[in-house]
Amino acid sequence: MLRSHHCGALNESHSQTEVTLAGWVQKVRNKGFIVWTDLRDRYGITQLVFDEDRSPAEVYKKSLTLGREDVIQIKGMVIERESKNPNMPTGGIEILVRELTVLNAAKTPPFTIENQTDGGDELRMQYRYLDLRRTPVRENLIFRHKVTMAIRNFLSQADFIDVETPYLIKSTPEGARDFVVPSRMNNGQFYALPQSPQTFKQLLMVAGFDKYFQIVKCFRDEDLRADRQPEFTQIDCEMTFVDQEDVLQQFENLIKHLLKEIKGIQHGDFPRMTYYEALQKYGNDKPDIRFGMTFGELNAFAQNKGFNVFDSQALVVGIAVKGGASLTRKEIDRWIDWVKRPQVGAKGLVWVKYNEDGTFKSSVDKFFNAEDLARWAEATGAKPGDLIFVMAGKTHETRVQLSALRMEIATQMGLRKPDEFAALWVTDFPLLEWEEETQRYHAMHHPFTAPKKEQLKLLDKNPEKAMANAYDLVLNGNEIGGGSIRIHDTELQEKIFTLLGFTKEDARKQFGFLMDAFQYGAPPHGGIALGLDRLVAILGGSETIRDFIAFPKNNNGRDVMIDAPAALEEEQLHELFLKSIPKDPL
Repeated sequence: MLRSHHCGALNESHSQTEVTLAGWVQKVRNKGFIVWTDLRDRYGITQLVFDEDRSPAEVYKKSLTLGREDVIQIKGMVIERESKNPNMPTGGIEILVRELTVLNAAKTPPFTIENQTDGGDELRMQYRYLDLRRTPVRENLIFRHKVTMAIRNFLSQADFIDVETPYLIKSTPEGARDFVVPSRMNNGQFYALPQSPQTFKQLLMVAGFDKYFQIVKCFRDEDLRADRQPEFTQIDCEMTFVDQEDVLQQFENLIKHLLKEIKGIQHGDFPRMTYYEALQKYGNDKPDIRFGMTFGELNAFAQNKGFNVFDSQALVVGIAVKGGASLTRKEIDRWIDWVKRPQVGAKGLVWVKYNEDGTFKSSVDKFFNAEDLARWAEATGAKPGDLIFVMAGKTHETRVQLSALRMEIATQMGLRKPDEFAALWVTDFPLLEWEEETQRYHAMHHPFTAPKKEQLKLLDKNPEKAMANAYDLVLNGNEIGGGSIRIHDTELQEKIFTLLGFTKEDARKQFGFLMDAFQYGAPPHGGIALGLDRLVAILGGSETIRDFIAFPKNNNGRDVMIDAPAALEEEQLHELFLKSIPKDPL
């Protein structure tokens, strides 16, 4: 071994011990007759001393040439520091160096490799291997490792079997765009990279594996954002002979286990909310329930009063902002301007101040009296000192706009605390969605989701009213997982494919292998898929998954470090039966 100890292992108990350390030079401080150097490895930092009087002359001379990020090995004696640093584990000692070997001299890095760096996002992505040396980034990946191991151990102890499924599969028309891979041995044919192992895990249930899990890479060719990457990691799970309650209990226990094991938090039972209840109370199907501001519908109290802005709309709805009555008119106008931005798209806001003395002041005093406004306050849960914001418009659009306002207000008020965790289940989703553009139904989750048993008859005449036996897991306003009880009957699966616009030939071509399998004794089964990247980020106090991925892509889906994606050579294109793409003349 090139070292006897790690750089974070030594303390006063090791005084007068001969040690060998190896690592990177973090910092050099030359005082003329003595050189202090901070040596860093994954485990910590140890201060080295090169003394003109106490170190060998050639060692002291060599120390004068050390630069940041040089890889070195030293041998020396552990001695106590005169000026101790209580903020670091090794702050009570230093190493008086007697031997120095430069294992690899380094160029000056393009940004400082410290907790607070001067490197921008794109520069640090280009030199990601250097950024990974920084303590916050390294600790994020170590944190991810701990979460992953806790998940593996929990599921293994619950009798789940880790099974790998293929990465080269067949493209299917449902869901997001596939990444495709041309086949050299099959002219004109392509593999697709899996968006999830859905059909394979169902086949494992048909095969009798009973409980399956896999921490697996999945791929979707879609637009990116802070919590989305073209390749992502999924905790994929499936169980046989279960109903919805069994699945919810199993994976509620997993999240409780992670919160206790990783964060030291005891979380109570997760509340449950239907899809429509979530929309009505929060304006979206992944509500953040760490704070209030639930929606109050005001149609009964706000319409037919002569105010056309309300009378002409499908929905009038408001929220109460705690303590908001103290906002100035200028501050309220900023919020009105905020909702008018194209990203939100609202036409404006009506506001009502519920003053501490119990009186009301609003932007619509001409149309509504104190009794009317008191009913608004009751419906939104407003108390004296609060501010009520009201929107009106089409039902779905208005809920989405008010939801955006609610989340932004909560963020600015510090209500979305990263060290608080609130999980819930959202259930009873619609089975199908009608899309006007294509004039056909689409599966709300995926085409293998079973409808609720008591609603099977609706599939014949009113399929849009059928509820799915599906569920989403939400944590701190983020969907971290979704699943369902699956169809395990060939006849029902064929009916769903027909409703989704598949011809019998198309369904057979795409999914014949699955329907065939159902005819050989498929058990009832269901499961869930959790997004590992998003789960780790939230547990780590962030909502940006890139911070917890070793080599992430940028917002354009590019890896700027290795410069991918990249063009292929003409010879490769020829082997794959692909035509060369003309280069952009610009």
